[in-house]
Order: sequence, then structure tokens, then C-alpha cells
Amino acid sequence: MRLSLFGIIGAIVVGLIVTMVDYFKLPGRHFANGYRSIALNTPLLIQLFFIYYGLPPLGLKVPAELTAIIGLTFLGGAYMAKVFTGGILAIDKIQIESGQAIGLSKFQLAKYVLIPQGLLFCLPGVAANIIFLIKETSIFTVIAIPEITNTTLDLIGQNYRTDEYLTMMIVAYAAILVPLSVLLTLAERKIRHVAISV
Repeated sequence: MRLSLFGIIGAIVVGLIVTMVDYFKLPGRHFANGYRSIALNTPLLIQLFFIYYGLPPLGLKVPAELTAIIGLTFLGGAYMAKVFTGGILAIDKIQIESGQAIGLSKFQLAKYVLIPQGLLFCLPGVAANIIFLIKETSIFTVIAIPEITNTTLDLIGQNYRTDEYLTMMIVAYAAILVPLSVLLTLAERKIRHVAISV
């Protein structure tokens, strides 16, 4: 879960940066769009293989845990950017134009209008991406990180009790993800309620 947390935080930060760069047509926009296309159209498995096994021959050895965080951030950032873009496009254009009319800079417009209001529209998508990224950690077994799937496969190899351990793995994921999904839904409703009240 620690790696998931760092990866999710990184994904949100990268997603916001990519979204703002694209929205305001800042320098680096084409690079941001290229990154998003690559991240969305390549599997996390391939990304992890490239970082963990492909970079050492080039003289850059990345530890397994850092590889996992970079992989989640790289993949998740693109998905978060997609959701954030949808949230910003849902904002009433009058509010954006009003901000521009009173002389808000691009940074101020992002800080006071785009990000806070856009997040309200995309909370369900952000929550879904968080769950998605946590589930993707099962792939970390390919770089020998001892997460649930890796541990399960080791136990199966030692004891040959496939059905029991696979069932336990499903229960373990459900025990983590179902309560988290409920908490995210409750948090989303609470945030919306507070925003409407204000």
C-alpha cells in the first residue's frame, strides 16, 4: 500500500501538470500529449520491464520499489490527466471568462477556478483511477516486489495448494478495495455537500 500511495500522489500531481500545460497551451504541450499517448497505449507491465530491465544496460539501475512508483506515476498520470481534462471542460465557461476579465493570471485561474471546480466534476473518475492503480500493483510481481500476488505465487510454489491461496488472494484484495471504494464514495459525497453549502 505504501508504494500505491506514493504512486497515486505522483499520478495526481503529474495529471494536474499535464492538464494545465495542455489547457493553457504552454511550452511542452506536444511533449505532454506525447507522454499521455504513450502511457495510455502501453501496458504497465511493459513500462516496468523497460525501467527495471531496459535501463541498466544504459548505465541507469533503478531499484525495484522506485520502479514501481515511477511506473504507477507514469501510467496513472495519463489517466488522471484524462479525468481532470473532462472536469475542467465541464466548468461553466462564464466563470472562466469572468476570472480572465478581472485579470487573473493563468496560475491564479488554475488555483482559484479550474482546479477546485474541475475536481468536483471529476471526483468519481479520480476515485475509479485510484482503485484501478491499486489493482495494477499485482503486476509488481514481475520485478520481485513482495506484494499480495507475489506472496500468493510463492506460497503456491511451496505448498501446491492453488485453490486455497488464490481464494485467499481474492479475499485479501476485496478486503482492501471494497472498504476503500466505500470510503472514497463517502468522501466524494461529503466534498460535494460542503462545496454546495459554500
